[in-house]
Amino acid sequence: MAHPSTHTAFQGFALLARGTLGDVALAAKRAAEADAEGSILIFEDATGRQIDLDLRGSEAEVRARHTPAADPPEAAVEARGRGRPRLGVTAREVTLLPRHWDWLASRPGGASVTLRRLVDEARRRDGEGGRSGRDAAYGFMAAIAGNLPGFEEASRALFAGDRDRFEARTAGWPEDVRAHATRLAFGG
Repeated sequence: MAHPSTHTAFQGFALLARGTLGDVALAAKRAAEADAEGSILIFEDATGRQIDLDLRGSEAEVRARHTPAADPPEAAVEARGRGRPRLGVTAREVTLLPRHWDWLASRPGGASVTLRRLVDEARRRDGEGGRSGRDAAYGFMAAIAGNLPGFEEASRALFAGDRDRFEARTAGWPEDVRAHATRLAFGG
């Protein structure tokens, strides 16, 4: 599955850049300046959604505009509370019916251990990309490959989770488009 903070730019059907939004924006600016006629599409890898960037100004201005600001130093130092902060544990509210809490309480390790185990099993069962990866791949495919041969069949294979059939249906697509769609949908 793609990292939530990565973005990918395509110029036509060719992969232009993948990385942080600042890096991708800079690559898109350079490509647009070199070929004003070429179409450049930029995608958010976590969702497959196409985004528009403001590429006006100098390279430094473009990078600064599309690079998230660093957290202030005082925000980086949080008061240490309960739990295991070094493991990245985040406490959030979960709303369940009483029968669900009863069942979770009866499991070895309690509710938290059981919920983590259930989530990990579901992620493995859905494949590395899971449903969100397939949705991201479809968003990307619809924007860039919607008119390519086999799009409908590839979409059906994508949502069936059938990687072999998906790869067979996209075999005639441009290499970079096929590789990126496969990466979003199935990981790797």
